Amino acid sequence: MSKVFKGIIAGLLILIAGAVSSMASGAEKGTADEAVAMVKRAGEFLKKNGKEKAFAEFNNAKGQFIEKDLYIFTFLANGDGIEQANGANPKLVGKNVLDMRDANGAYLIKDILAVGMSKEGKGWVDYKWPNPKTGTLDSKRTYVERVDDVVIGCGIYK
Repeated sequence: MSKVFKGIIAGLLILIAGAVSSMASGAEKGTADEAVAMVKRAGEFLKKNGKEKAFAEFNNAKGQFIEKDLYIFTFLANGDGIEQANGANPKLVGKNVLDMRDANGAYLIKDILAVGMSKEGKGWVDYKWPNPKTGTLDSKRTYVERVDDVVIGCGIYK
């Protein structure tokens, strides 16, 4: 085999490996539509089962509200900033995180609650956050929706 042909084959293998790697990582990354759908499902679960059972399920690391890199978190719609559920970090549950800031210094919980407690009661909040899957600081976009007196959120890494 000529050096040129070997070089072409090696280049193609690198391209294929990169495409496969990209597809594999994409399969683990939630989309905006999936985040909205998860929040809607969480809202229905909350209405059907009540806060206590819903928060327990949202906190369940092996539960139905953790898919790919998506998870549910909740706050009461009273603005106190006490996290009621967090599928990715149960250590935050019961803690007041109102003054938590993103990498740019923005008060992300205050922003999340402002959207959830607004007249419309739903929308998106953008901020910078460490991605636990990659270890990098990434842009994150969280969809928030108020259901009764609970603000439910689910975010995606961009």
